[in-house]
Amino acid sequence: QVQLVESGGGLVQPGGSLRLSCAASASVYSMGWYRQVPGQQRELVGAITSDGSGSASTEGRFNVSRDNAKNIVYLRMDRLKPEDTANYLCYACTVRAVVCVGSGTHWGNGTLVTVSS
Repeated sequence: QVQLVESGGGLVQPGGSLRLSCAASASVYSMGWYRQVPGQQRELVGAITSDGSGSASTEGRFNVSRDNAKNIVYLRMDRLKPEDTANYLCYACTVRAVVCVGSGTHWGNGTLVTVSS
């Protein structure tokens, strides 16, 4: 099993930037980020494979990168808006998929991002 630990969340003003990180305890095929507001479904933000052959992104202001040597995925968020406020959840796939939703999916506990003035 894979352990995931997120960090980097916090309170920022609208228009600001944050970089979230997620460290995996073992090598995985892909890593990425969802975000979730209480009472709502998880929303995919972005993902990347270890070799860079595949990626997924749903927000142009955000960028996903990865340090394969350290098994870390980053989420760079720029020009943040209040509607970006959510719990950001890291995931990793041990199956060969950019986005995995079932078997082979591992989840972190999340890091909270609050965008407010």
